[in-house]
Amino acid sequence: MQAGLAQLAPPVGDGGKPLISARRIAKRVRQLGQQISQLYADSEQPLVLVVVLKGATVFAADLLRSLSIPAELEFVRASSYGSGSQSSGRVKLAHMVDGPLRDRDILLVEDIVDSGRTINVIRKELKSHKPASLRLVALLDRPARRELPVQIDFTGFTIPDRFVVGYGLDYAGLYRELPGVHALG
Repeated sequence: MQAGLAQLAPPVGDGGKPLISARRIAKRVRQLGQQISQLYADSEQPLVLVVVLKGATVFAADLLRSLSIPAELEFVRASSYGSGSQSSGRVKLAHMVDGPLRDRDILLVEDIVDSGRTINVIRKELKSHKPASLRLVALLDRPARRELPVQIDFTGFTIPDRFVVGYGLDYAGLYRELPGVHALG
């Protein structure tokens, strides 16, 4: 079965070298954690990290461990890619946050922002819960594909217009386990 799956997905490109190494990612995530901790240091309640499933889970776990402030985890599931490498243009919200968000500081955690459609749909839904604040942290920003304006409050890396996998990002469910970020093809 593994051989069959490998034949369905294109191989990881760039000679097997990551576009962004695991070491660079770890360093940047620690820096983001420090910045976020400083910003929310005086908050009376724990920060609520709202993680976009599935791609942002690896990033969110490392970011959570890098914080020096109390934080809670909530999840939202959204999709616009399906099993391919091109966005369908339609965003589906399959799961929204379970816990209370009113008057809470929310940090939306996303793996990659490109067209802006997914993040704008999620932000609109989260704003309807009347949080005290709503900010966005994204591991990757791919502005070349931007269709809607997006304010990213904390950015890990800005990348060129390449389809990427690894560190939680996938192609048809594969390659999430790669420790670095790789360009496909």
